[in-house]
Amino acid sequence: MVIYGVALLSFAYLAGQVLGDLLGKLIGVKANVGGVGISIFLLLLLIEYLTKKGKLNIQSQDGLKFWGAMYIPIVVAMAAQQNVMAAVKGGPLALLAGVITVIIMFLLIPLLDKVGKKEDSHDLEEELIEPNLELKAK
Repeated sequence: MVIYGVALLSFAYLAGQVLGDLLGKLIGVKANVGGVGISIFLLLLLIEYLTKKGKLNIQSQDGLKFWGAMYIPIVVAMAAQQNVMAAVKGGPLALLAGVITVIIMFLLIPLLDKVGKKEDSHDLEEELIEPNLELKAK
């Protein structure tokens, strides 16, 4: 059901906003720091976790795919409205926090890629091994 997608999207968004505000306060910036990015990350983690646990039926998964696809353009529109000059005037700490976050995310890409390949390669190995066993038996 699409309504489950909306509920999880709302939860991820609200949690991301709260965590972004807390992060901003922690580093001394009077703004939400990365709340939207945290929201997307939480949404992806929730979908993955619930799918692996079998808690989502096909309709729920379709609803989440729809809202996940809608969320990215919405995030881009929201980010375009942010006042970048205020962040720059806020001091070098705000810029440093942004740069460090981007670097960390880029460094995590290979790790996430390896995790995805391990699952795919295991399935591929099973497909390759089974036909070979049948050939040897004949």
